[in-house]
Amino acid sequence: MSDSNTLISVKNLSAGYDNKKPVFKDLTFNIHENEVFGLIGLNGIGKTTLLKTILGLREPFSGTMTVEGEKGKKSNISYLPERFDPPWFLSGYEFIKFSLSLYKKTISYEEVADVAKQVSLNPDFLKKKVQSYSKGMRQKLGLLATVLTKCPLLILDEPMSGLDPKARFEIKSIILEAKKERRSVFMSSHILSDMAELCDRVAILHDGRFVFVGTPKEMSEAGGSKNMEESFLHLIEPDKQAA
Repeated sequence: MSDSNTLISVKNLSAGYDNKKPVFKDLTFNIHENEVFGLIGLNGIGKTTLLKTILGLREPFSGTMTVEGEKGKKSNISYLPERFDPPWFLSGYEFIKFSLSLYKKTISYEEVADVAKQVSLNPDFLKKKVQSYSKGMRQKLGLLATVLTKCPLLILDEPMSGLDPKARFEIKSIILEAKKERRSVFMSSHILSDMAELCDRVAILHDGRFVFVGTPKEMSEAGGSKNMEESFLHLIEPDKQAA
């Protein structure tokens, strides 16, 4: 893809905690328009730190990032954190309405209800307090609020963590629908089969650097196995896998 299709450009990005050793160092990558870009790595390896640094929630040690060619531009990014816990005293619709107000956007109950039906979220629940929602329902609500901003870039941290197969399928449908609308998604996940299904490209973060960036098919080829988990382990620990 050409530079004209680049939505976000990251160059030599390093970040960590309290000026200590960087969690990751000198990461350089692009995310293109109409692309689902996946971030893979072990627990505690720095995936959430990277996402928060891109969002401006953590100050980098060094490096630059541009969104649509502009530094510091974050208004075109919508974010769903891994531990999504909306205010329980709000109804589902009140939460979505509040979330969109942060982007100076409004939406009617009927519009939200139409979208909710597409992911099997009963519109009647939009009138109920979030405290009555299951984990899957809360996750759908968060993703709906993220998608309805209509931002060109969605950043999703483990959006399918802890969900049952039905909820996972419906969350994946929302992500693919966003791509159909020519938006980009930068997401992390431990579920490698989902990443293979959803992502145009994936990056493996390990020991503070990207050990692989490419398509899921290229990842399988580089890891020497059609099994994504085996390929992942080979790419992060080639010596152990060869032994």
